[in-house]
Order: sequence, then structure tokens, then C-alpha cells
Amino acid sequence: MLTDLRNTFAQEQSVAGSPGTALVGDVIDLEQVRDLGNGQPVWLVVQATAELVTAGDPGTVQLALVSDAQAAIATDGSATVHLESPTWTTGDAGEQPALAAGKALMVASLPIDDYERFLGVLATVGDEALVGGAVSAWLALDVPHWLALPEST
Repeated sequence: MLTDLRNTFAQEQSVAGSPGTALVGDVIDLEQVRDLGNGQPVWLVVQATAELVTAGDPGTVQLALVSDAQAAIATDGSATVHLESPTWTTGDAGEQPALAAGKALMVASLPIDDYERFLGVLATVGDEALVGGAVSAWLALDVPHWLALPEST
């Protein structure tokens, strides 16, 4: 799978912080891109690069691909939502990590839709603040996959 920096929202971007909704990384200006995918399906890939955890009780995290007319994408619910992830429950220091590093959090084909000018990823953190966690997010023309095979003899 090839990645393109112009189609990348975030590289190992921290998502630690207080409950609420925030933009993850940067936005893509669709006025500059013009033909997203050039007639091919485009995939959104979001991957945890550091485990998402809270300090105490488990919390929740949800991701969304959104567009807005402004580069500072609105976090108040007024941005156009194109894709939403499930709401995940985070681990805490004593639990098995649910959102472990290396785990693909979201791999989804972009819908054919009316997009506003700026495209971005929002993360909504539930009642418990995240004390750790980072994600990378990008658009790709092929679905990322990797399969470990035994060594051939």
C-alpha cells in the first residue's frame, strides 16, 4: 500500500486529552485535490500508533470523517459527517488494551457524497480523559492488509 503525504490527516498524532470532540491532525483541501480517487474507490484508514488509555475508569472514543466549509472544522456537530466508527471502550492500566498500538481502528470506503471543501477526522472522547494514545490517519486507494506466513522451506 502506498501512502501520500497530501492525503494524510495525521502521523502518530496524540489524541490524549479531555472529554469532548477535537480535530485529529490536519485537513485535506478538496478544492486542491479536485478528483478524489480519480474514479477509483478511496479508503479511509485510521490506525492506533500508541495504545489509547485512561488514567482510571475505562472511557470511550469515536472517530468520524467529516467535511466543512472552513479549514478549522467545527467540533460542535455542525460539520457534515460522512463516516462514523463504532464507539470503542478504552482500557485502563490494569486491563488488556482494547485500542492497542498497531490496531486498525477504522478502514472504510468513502461514500460517494457531497463533500464540503475541507475534509478531516474528528475524535470524540467520552467521560474519561485519555492520558495516552496516538493515531495515524490517511486516505488510500487500496485496502491495507498484511498476512504473516510461515517461512517456506
